[in-house]
Amino acid sequence: MRRRRLTHAVLASLLVLGGSSAAGTIPAAAAGSSASTPSAQSAPSTADPKPASDGLLAAMQRDLGLTRRQAEARIAAERAAAVLAPQVRRTAGEAYAGSWFDAERGRLTVALTPDATTGTRRAIGAAGADVRTAEHSARQLDAVKTRIDRLSAPPGVSGWHVDPVANAVVVDVVREDRSDNDVRRFVSRARAAGPVTVRTVAAAPRTFAAGTVGGDPYYTGNVRCSIGFSVHGGFVTAGHCGRPGAGVSGWDGSFIGTFQGSSFPDNDYAWVSVGSGWWTVPVVLGWGTVPDQLVRGSAVAPVGSSVCRSGSTSHWHCGTVLATNETVNYSQGAVHQLTKTSACAEPGDSGGSFITGDQAQGVTSGGWGNCAGGGETWFQPVNEILTRYGLTLHTYTG
Repeated sequence: MRRRRLTHAVLASLLVLGGSSAAGTIPAAAAGSSASTPSAQSAPSTADPKPASDGLLAAMQRDLGLTRRQAEARIAAERAAAVLAPQVRRTAGEAYAGSWFDAERGRLTVALTPDATTGTRRAIGAAGADVRTAEHSARQLDAVKTRIDRLSAPPGVSGWHVDPVANAVVVDVVREDRSDNDVRRFVSRARAAGPVTVRTVAAAPRTFAAGTVGGDPYYTGNVRCSIGFSVHGGFVTAGHCGRPGAGVSGWDGSFIGTFQGSSFPDNDYAWVSVGSGWWTVPVVLGWGTVPDQLVRGSAVAPVGSSVCRSGSTSHWHCGTVLATNETVNYSQGAVHQLTKTSACAEPGDSGGSFITGDQAQGVTSGGWGNCAGGGETWFQPVNEILTRYGLTLHTYTG
């Protein structure tokens, strides 16, 4: 479905665009004038009276089963948790065993090892987080995952990640392959690395690129993918969508720019420089289904937070953050440090935006399932892409 150009042009006219900015989504003829201040990792302002558009709130209501008031309250609580998470991690020090957002309580939960001092526990509680005791520290679990990362995984193992709630490394095995000898051997070697829990999943993950079928938003060769987030000078997207030097055309067939950097597998990120009359704007598109969402920063949402995704095939869908720093075993090779969500996606959504409230989270990598029957989707965190290529996220500060 082609997005409504008039709606997007009206939004663009409200933003102050840098005069020499190139863009990934708005032709110059459709854009007005504006100004924005770049911020790669801006913290969210908990005082912002409306951190999300009506469309994003509607998508959360649809996909998470919330009322509008509950969706608004959840976004506010998640913003507070995102600010608190790095602070309590520093306070916990070596006793830190992970943290996550508890949607039922609307608070951040922090796990601490038994040797955490009473003063540390009190300080974290006084800061506004709930405290739990866990056997293994985050550093210990990260070391276990690193050891598993060195193993060669068969196709029946879909991925693995540190789960702070379980206080273990969770290895996901495709249901129909759980009795496969290679899978059983991998699981046995993973268990030898440290505390491991095995989970059965419905299907193996795949990337969400698609052959050219007509529509939005960008094309490279015969592959259609989705724009992630505007950066100054271009946009970020998924690495499996194109290699360095590959040309990119827009929804209307006009030339946008060129892949300047790309990594896949191992990582799944890329950035495209843009020109030829295209400008960047700090928005996530609603594709004519919901209003566009302004991007104001990239504070990381904790595990358990809500997250919404925009892509050129399935448009807006929401879910929750299930895990971070997960290794995903695609057929093309393992990709590391992905974030897993319960949001659905479909072919053509690759590279598209994941956002919590007005905070950019990452670009769509792949997953399993679809938006008719459900599934899980992974994204590459946006801050890692910005750091890797020295980019600045295009944000709106009005």
